[in-house]
Amino acid sequence: MSALAQVLALLGAAVIMFAVNRPRMDVVAVIMMTALPLTGVISMQEALAGLSDPNIVLIAALFVIGEALVRTGVAQRLGDWLTLRAGASEARLIFLLMLIVAGVGSFMSSTGVVAIFIPIVLRIARKARIPAGRLMMPLSMAALISGMMTLVATAPNLVIHAELIRQGHEGFSFFAFTPFGVPVLLLAVLYMLTARRFLSPGETAEVSGRAALRSWVEDYAIGGREHRLQVMPGSGLAGQRLDTLDLRASAGINIIAIERGNLFRRKLISPQAATVLEAGDILMIDQRVSSEKSGFDFASFARTHGLAELPVTEQWLADTTQEIGMAQILVPPGSRLTGKTLMSAKFRSVYGLSVIGMKHGTEPVPEAVTAEVLQAGDTLLAAGPWRSIRNLADERRDLVLLDLPAESENAVHARHRAPRTLAVLALVIALMVSGIVPNVQAALFGCLLLGLFRCIGMAEAYRSIHWQSLVLIVGMLPFSLALQRTGGVDIAASLLLDILGEASPHLVLAALFATTSVLGLFISNTATAVLMAPVALAVAQEMNTSPYPFAMTVALAASAAFMTPVSSPVNTLVVGPGNYRFGDFMKIGVPFTLITLLTSVLLVPLILPF
Repeated sequence: MSALAQVLALLGAAVIMFAVNRPRMDVVAVIMMTALPLTGVISMQEALAGLSDPNIVLIAALFVIGEALVRTGVAQRLGDWLTLRAGASEARLIFLLMLIVAGVGSFMSSTGVVAIFIPIVLRIARKARIPAGRLMMPLSMAALISGMMTLVATAPNLVIHAELIRQGHEGFSFFAFTPFGVPVLLLAVLYMLTARRFLSPGETAEVSGRAALRSWVEDYAIGGREHRLQVMPGSGLAGQRLDTLDLRASAGINIIAIERGNLFRRKLISPQAATVLEAGDILMIDQRVSSEKSGFDFASFARTHGLAELPVTEQWLADTTQEIGMAQILVPPGSRLTGKTLMSAKFRSVYGLSVIGMKHGTEPVPEAVTAEVLQAGDTLLAAGPWRSIRNLADERRDLVLLDLPAESENAVHARHRAPRTLAVLALVIALMVSGIVPNVQAALFGCLLLGLFRCIGMAEAYRSIHWQSLVLIVGMLPFSLALQRTGGVDIAASLLLDILGEASPHLVLAALFATTSVLGLFISNTATAVLMAPVALAVAQEMNTSPYPFAMTVALAASAAFMTPVSSPVNTLVVGPGNYRFGDFMKIGVPFTLITLLTSVLLVPLILPF
């Protein structure tokens, strides 16, 4: 087998594994990074060269800067301003939302932006009585378009910029993408103001926090499962540890909180494995096993174990004077919880919360959620102490806090340091635009200042970096070199030109855009950029034209992942909150992808002549 055939076989295997998402994308990248040197086309040192690529460090630093914007409340203040300005006007709300999200996404991860704005948008939708599905699609579309705004807005831009430099050209400037991103964004706003009526948004969000809790009970099919049990003197449970009793496995009983003490000296205990029950304790529980289906007799269980049933009032898990509440949580793509059950992930021990409901997409899981394997895009209904729920505000890598009852406000820890964060961000942008220092040095300088000003700590900085994305880029970069050395890139460029014949450069741009978009349906936009950037530059060389319009077209197409819910993690995140179906993305995304294609083909040659 020729060297090119071996490289293409590995590339095909990678695409298939990306498409079926087995194994994880970063694992696939490591496999390819290990296997490519075995072909003899590149050395192991060259396969690992991406680890020392300045753009990898730059992307990691941008994750840290984005996290500082969140921790100091900058993004939440934008959301509050949006609520104030938009009022109850849906059109004004969509316009301002898309502008703000695209603006913030110009300087941080688009996935991170969506994770930040989902709870903000849900809160706005409740207040304005607007169906959340009418706002989630504009949110995801604006986040994707933010990748067309600046050089550092998305990883594909940096990949293509690095490929230009590697082949001896000047890279793109910081704002080289802006003249294309702004028109596309304005078209997207106009498009969504019209197209939103074709979505399937579900019901209008409720304004009241208690109404929202009632709707959650219906949505997750958990009605009638809540109970309060008091441990009576002489009960066989008194004096025993919870891990010894293992009530979840034996009786399907999920203890959410333990109330201990009397009316004058009462405290609420978050259940842990080592918690020892005492006589007089009141257990607030979720009993997930259906008595009719399992034959389990709850009343008989209570009598046998010396437990007294207490009435459950309407205030249960809802009253702000109580210390326990509920929250909706999303499992994002790349979460370390995917592929695990709640039991194997030790969810309650790690987060101090009990999951009492789960939905795959929009479908509730009817029974034993603790034994259900978690998937990206799942929404969880968790219950427990408010302090544990608020702690999820700092957790966006493995879980995204979607929604809280209106009685609880999302805590932000370093709000008073927001001006320092904005000043550091402005300094970083100024350094990047001026070119006084390399972009990566400017970003690292910003990270050091954010740490110095205590806008973010080292632990939070490390947690904010999406290592899976970095490993994916590092692992896919060797393919570009291998395909060039084996002539694969030249063959692809020649094949494209042969198919188009003597077509105009505009038609070639359209073909590049379409190819990149279709490839992006199956693999990540970063991997697409790695593969298509050298092809675009080879096409420009064969046509004896400037490489910049071709490189820019691939970059814009890599961000135009509007067509399916799996085209980008950004889309996956909004499926559950927006109550979307696969067809919703096709109806809205395909036409706008064509609009973006036409806009790019017309604008790119005007600003970046052939």
